[in-house]
Amino acid sequence: MKKSPLVFAGVIIALAGSICAPLHGAEIPSQDAVTSVMQRVADWQIEHIDDTSYTIRVGKDPHHIRDWTHGALWVGMVKWAEMAEDSKYYDFLLDIAERGNWELHDRPYHADDHTVGQLYVELYRKFGGQEKIEPTREQFEFIMANPSDEPIWLGQYEHLERWTWCDALFMSPPIWAKLSKITGDDRYVDWMVEEFKATTDHLWDPEEQLYFRDNTYIERRDHGRKVFWSRGNGWVFAGLPLILDELDPDSPHYGYFLDLYHQMAEKLVELQTDEGHWAMSLLAADVYPTLETSGTSFFTYGLAWGINNGLLDRDTYLPAVLKGWKSVTAAVNDDGMLGYVQPIGAEPGSSWPEVTEVYGVGAFLAAGSEVYKLAK
Repeated sequence: MKKSPLVFAGVIIALAGSICAPLHGAEIPSQDAVTSVMQRVADWQIEHIDDTSYTIRVGKDPHHIRDWTHGALWVGMVKWAEMAEDSKYYDFLLDIAERGNWELHDRPYHADDHTVGQLYVELYRKFGGQEKIEPTREQFEFIMANPSDEPIWLGQYEHLERWTWCDALFMSPPIWAKLSKITGDDRYVDWMVEEFKATTDHLWDPEEQLYFRDNTYIERRDHGRKVFWSRGNGWVFAGLPLILDELDPDSPHYGYFLDLYHQMAEKLVELQTDEGHWAMSLLAADVYPTLETSGTSFFTYGLAWGINNGLLDRDTYLPAVLKGWKSVTAAVNDDGMLGYVQPIGAEPGSSWPEVTEVYGVGAFLAAGSEVYKLAK
């Protein structure tokens, strides 16, 4: 592994030379600066797509291309492919989808195994071809016709057929919304909303305006504080724009998701650290001071999206976006590897400059896609 903390300081200095207009002390990067760092990160990840030597899974087999980890990467990679002037990124994604036979992963009900479906839908939108979405549609038809009778609480990982952990709200719901949009069939989104509400009723803390990761954290305390995992809430917050993008503002469901989005955004800007990142335990930045780029990238993406869509006040939220983007770009080394990605887990933990993961890159590219729009 390459340890490159000194390189990060050099990245900050380099970025400072490509800055344009300031706002209340924050600085908006140029579009060229944004695309430059996004391309380096995307290219590095494609080159190392099957390389686990930069993760804590050294020597182990790479994740399956239909695994949720890669599914989250494809969400961000599609956004980069839309921006890039080189068709090689779409060629890469088409090859990935072909290797996956345009099918979801192995477990029919499990939200994690649905995530790759977001790639298929977006490639269908770009290139057409019903075969790209038919396996996903058929599986979701099966789920609606044969709903799981498991309870909505996770237990000790006993119940995974429903969305019993907050990460699931990124993994599966956006695909249901996308299918409704492209087919004109409201059954998909109506079914999704009922399941989404069941999860929210179970895991949402209205006092803190955040999600518990699952039922095992509701009563848990860390140094006397509630435990709200950064990436867990990042999954939810990034998933909300993916859903809202598919809904007509006049939809009966739009207001429900928009209200959740506004509440989370309001809380998140209060919790951002002075350094620009969000702590791995959102209420305990003093206990978890280390930069973590996956959660921070997801929050940066979600906030920037809100500004770009006129849903968040620019003066209030833009400084948070710029600080967040600066913090995650500082974690990109000279080769283009995004460091400080917390490994797979379910709670606050550790991150290191020389450790990455594919889902962190997906979050980073999603964030960059919206920061690029802000730079216009």
